[in-house]
This record gives sequence, structure tokens and C-alpha cells, in this order.
Amino acid sequence: MMADLFAVRNLRLCTKDCLCLYVCPTGASDTENSIIDRKKCIGCGRCAAACPSGAISMVPVEMPPQQPKDTAVVDALRVLIQSKAAAEQIAADLPGPLAAAFQKSCRLMAEDLCREAGYMLPQSANTRAFLRSLSEEEPSVKQIADQLLDRLRFNEPEKTAAERWRCTVCGYIHEGPLPLDFSCPRCGQPAGVFVKVEE
Repeated sequence: MMADLFAVRNLRLCTKDCLCLYVCPTGASDTENSIIDRKKCIGCGRCAAACPSGAISMVPVEMPPQQPKDTAVVDALRVLIQSKAAAEQIAADLPGPLAAAFQKSCRLMAEDLCREAGYMLPQSANTRAFLRSLSEEEPSVKQIADQLLDRLRFNEPEKTAAERWRCTVCGYIHEGPLPLDFSCPRCGQPAGVFVKVEE
């Protein structure tokens, strides 16, 4: 690693201009899931400098210690979280897709408040996958990662690898189930010409 930094991409800001792909010397930003490969990143910062939407940031490998919180800040945080939890519960009792969206929005805001204050990890499927990778690949933190995996209540189901199908005519890859009436969006061939891609 060149520096004590590595690149991360904010997918909400990314406008798919893809300039990062052309300037990255190691190919760290050229990934299928749009998440910059930390193992390849050398911390040069070229991708962050080239990104027109400001979606890439350079973050330190070693984060500074968490600052202590004043009692007033902790109390205000608890009040905000409790209000979001109450709103989430009210929305959970209402019918319809708008109420479900509001319920999830309240939960996400409460989690963001906790996380920004340094009190919790996100409880998504991505976090579970990240902790599993730490447990398997980093012996020095295996015990801590396993404890978090055991104690955290994740709010998303575990992600399973989607089926992948390849068009034998043009090579297009389709992810997910392959319906009988499916046709290749690239060459127009029917589902019958697709073969399952074995991992």
C-alpha cells in the first residue's frame, strides 16, 4: 500500500461515469458489485481525484479513536432514537406499501444515528458478509468478529448466490431464475440457448 489510505465508493452518489476505471493502476475499482477492492487498492487517490460526482473518498486504514460523548449528546441521541423507534412501531401497525416504506425509513434513520455516534455497526447482510470475511481471513480479529456475528441481530436475510445463465450465442450473463419466456436482451435468442454457469 502506497499510503495509509484506501478508496471507498458511495453508491448513492455514483453516476456511473466510470473515469475511475481508467485511472486506477491496479484495477481495484473495476468490480462487478461496484465496491472498490480494498485488497488491490494502493491508496494513490487517482480514482477519487478523477470522479466527477465526488462518489469516491479516501479513508484512513487506521481510524482515529472514538471521541468521548458529552452526557447532553448521549441524552439527545437516545431521545432521537426512541422517537424513530416509536414512529417505526406506529408504521408497522398500518397497512399498505407507504407505511412499510415509512417503517423501514425510520429504522434506517435510527441506525444511522447510532452508527454515526459510534454506538453500533450497520445490521445489513453486507455487514454479516464483511464480519464473516474477517473471521475467515484475519486471525487477529477472528474472536471479535465471531462475537459480533453471534450477538448482532441482522435485519436482512442472508444473501445467497444468484443463479447465473450464459447465452451460448452472444455470451450475455443473466442473473436469477430463467423464465421459459425469457429472451436474451442482447441478441434476442430464447431461453433454450442459455446454459447455467457453474461457480
